[in-house]
Amino acid sequence: MVPNSSRALVLVLLLLAGSESRASQNCLNKQQLLTAIRQLQQLLKGQETRFAEGIRNMKSRLAALQNSVSRVAPAMPPVSCPSLNAPVDGRKFGSKYSVDHEVHFTCNPGFQLVGPSSVVCLDNGTWTGEQPRCRAISECSSQPCLNGGTCVEGNNQYRCLCPPGRTGSRCQHQAQAAPEAQAQAGDPAFSRAPRCAQVEREQHCSCEAGFHLSGAGGGDSVCQDVNECEIYGQERGPRLCMHACVNTPGSYRCTCPSGYRTLADGKSCEDVDECVGSQQVCPQGTMCINTGGGFQCVSPECPESSGDISYVKTSPFQCERNPCPMDSRPCRHMPKTISFHYLSLPSNLKTPITLFRMATASAPGRPGPNSLRFGIVGGNSRGHFVMQRSDRQTGELILVQTLEGPQTLEVDVDMSEYLERSFQANHVSKVTIFVSPYNF
Repeated sequence: MVPNSSRALVLVLLLLAGSESRASQNCLNKQQLLTAIRQLQQLLKGQETRFAEGIRNMKSRLAALQNSVSRVAPAMPPVSCPSLNAPVDGRKFGSKYSVDHEVHFTCNPGFQLVGPSSVVCLDNGTWTGEQPRCRAISECSSQPCLNGGTCVEGNNQYRCLCPPGRTGSRCQHQAQAAPEAQAQAGDPAFSRAPRCAQVEREQHCSCEAGFHLSGAGGGDSVCQDVNECEIYGQERGPRLCMHACVNTPGSYRCTCPSGYRTLADGKSCEDVDECVGSQQVCPQGTMCINTGGGFQCVSPECPESSGDISYVKTSPFQCERNPCPMDSRPCRHMPKTISFHYLSLPSNLKTPITLFRMATASAPGRPGPNSLRFGIVGGNSRGHFVMQRSDRQTGELILVQTLEGPQTLEVDVDMSEYLERSFQANHVSKVTIFVSPYNF
């Protein structure tokens, strides 16, 4: 059935069409044509008003329906996974339990992790693995004592009994040379005659600063040098020097290892940066990296080309992958960028501590990833590090186990970008860490 308004519109159109057919016989005058146009305009205006009223009515009904559905079925809470605790004798890194968030685990020294080192929260509200535990291990089984030292088990720690001439928690340092100590015994500079005075029939003797009175008194007394290095040389006790102490007649002096200079206080040591000198220390084509007490010459290289995958060096410390063919899925899953980073650390650095940060930034005018995943994908770190998200766009490489040098560690860190849960690209940072043999 045709509505009245539509029927009227059809009649007007027929009238105009009929008028055209009669135009050759009897043309409409101007007044008749204007009247017909005004009638058609009024009809269209009425149609527009009724259409707008219908739209408003439909919007009102949809809003009422939405309110009704919201009251009946409230919005579901966001999916999250059960909370996790740090394992006994271990640590947990990560406090967010929403979908795609990661939690990392590590054990205290003397314990070994049994189970996954990290878990991810899935869409169904479960973790990708069971919570791990820490199992006690024998510290001495790894033979931590150097230079012939004997390892003795302790309460969650070990102790090294060092042979003569060696010192340090792992017998890694050479003790003060024996000939110098022997020279003190017969060296007249280390013993002096006391200063004596007669006071009321009694003789009182005293020594200069840095010497102490020994002997039975009277003419048999002698002032012997006080060996400050021996008194304050106990490990874990107060120390006179940052590195080594050399006893001198009536006093002492501090020395620093090769590659360090002694500061103005006469006790502290400062690393010498060999890379900033006027003389070139590394061969042509390599770069100098300053380390504690020395330096390293490095030459980062891009991976060799393989099939459709090739890299180009865009800076001394970064490689970028060339564009992939449209149908090459393996190429797109190779790292888009590979960067090289070098860190120098002292021994026995207090943990946990953040060493390195990795972040993403979108190009102007292009949408950035809405999800990032971070992880450790290679190297020889042996569980010394974890990778943890610090905010939406940044991940942190955290040292969780104490390092003792000298040693060199490598850890490869991966950052994968996702857009609407679809993989976009990943970036790898190859971090090399040079650990000094000293605690400074």
